[in-house]
Amino acid sequence: MTPSTITYRFRIKDKHAARLMAQARAVNYVWNYCNETQQRAARAGRPWLNANNLGRLCSGATKEGLDLNANTMERICRQYDQSRRAKRRPWLRWRSVKSLGWIPVRYDDIQFRAGAFYYRKERYEAWVTREIPEGSRFGSATFSQDALGRWYLNLRVTAPALAPAAVSAVGVDLGLKTLAALSTGASIEILRAYRAIEPRLAQAQRGGRKRLLRRLHSKAAARRCDHLHKASADMARQHNLIVVGNVRPAKLAKTFLAKSIMDAGWSDFRRMLSYKALRHGGKYLEVSEAYTTQTCSECGCIAGPRGRAGLNKRTWQCDCGAVHDRDVNAARNILRLGLQALAGGAGKPERSITAEEKK
Repeated sequence: MTPSTITYRFRIKDKHAARLMAQARAVNYVWNYCNETQQRAARAGRPWLNANNLGRLCSGATKEGLDLNANTMERICRQYDQSRRAKRRPWLRWRSVKSLGWIPVRYDDIQFRAGAFYYRKERYEAWVTREIPEGSRFGSATFSQDALGRWYLNLRVTAPALAPAAVSAVGVDLGLKTLAALSTGASIEILRAYRAIEPRLAQAQRGGRKRLLRRLHSKAAARRCDHLHKASADMARQHNLIVVGNVRPAKLAKTFLAKSIMDAGWSDFRRMLSYKALRHGGKYLEVSEAYTTQTCSECGCIAGPRGRAGLNKRTWQCDCGAVHDRDVNAARNILRLGLQALAGGAGKPERSITAEEKK
């Protein structure tokens, strides 16, 4: 099976924080120099600078006492150019002392020996919570800092593929009652990590305890991430085809459901499913979930509850006699659409006719 590329994240021990912070300040200096140079060029009407132009302007800075190597300087210039192009702006925001630390590293500057990482001949001890598979190749790497001041090494690793998943297919309907309802009839419980600490968050906000707030948010995010990782890994091992509805959390997050949507972590769950399915030799698809709740998965007619008034109806009976759980029925329709897409069906699923139209 073909190797897969994933990112491992290792927590660097706090005794190295001062050394990393000094390099992060140097990274900010280079970033701001690129930003200032680009700003002057844009205001003067000159051609905008690309990564090669910025790299030539920054060459030799390491010999002038800047605590960075040439590879890191090159990656800063390249990332600045990519970020500016992606946002389509003449220049970007400045990096200040309040910006979280960030140090880009080239793959051949990082070595792993005896349970520690070596960068620029310096040893960085870390909590290696997972083994790096034999025969893996390192890709790009970055040192990054979180809101609590903890440092991490994010290392892209090209690792051998895992054991193939079981030969089965599953449809997934994301929800807020449960995290996901499966076409098999099973469901994945939702954690509600944010809701569990909401009273403590309110108390900390009233008291102005900003560091406690950051700790609480970090704890909730870690619990949610752990739950999603375990659920997605189990699903990727059990099914070689995973089909998910294309619900848009960003749009729903602008409604009164914002807290619940963000607490569920739909986007992270789909992202984890996508790359874990590939690692196990499976497939991941997203299909339109239009009418999947209202359509009977047995006969195909649209006879289910509609509109806001029908949201409270968790079970319903079709005219053909089939009794459906609302979410499981949607998951089965999602799976059917995924199988149709793989079989070379229409790119956009056709709308099923209603029971009245059949008559």
